[in-house]
Amino acid sequence: MLPLEGVTKYRYNVFQKQKYLKIAEACIRKSAFEHKIKIIKLSVMPEHVHCVVQVSLSISASKVLQLLKGRSSYLFFRYHEKARLRYPKGHLWSRGKFASSVGFANLEVVNRYVENQESHHGNSTL
Repeated sequence: MLPLEGVTKYRYNVFQKQKYLKIAEACIRKSAFEHKIKIIKLSVMPEHVHCVVQVSLSISASKVLQLLKGRSSYLFFRYHEKARLRYPKGHLWSRGKFASSVGFANLEVVNRYVENQESHHGNSTL
């Protein structure tokens, strides 16, 4: 199990509206499916994303983030063309990242954290 976090470029609240949040979630899930990455939990916030994924040991955490961020960014700009006005170079995600491995003993704690992101940040989407 691998908890991941990605942040939008410049921390813009790109996913503030519910429809953009759903598009982002669908794009991340589609890119995970295409690369045989199993998403255990996913939480999309207005300016960042938390998820817990399961991958084979042959793929590094850095590669998983590269695949998810790259493909989801491409898909997001295809489905939300006006986002190019804010990101003319097509970079939806910032360069920073967070990834860590989790044992089964800590998996429940990590899953709860990802599930409760909205209340944790005090955010609600429109």
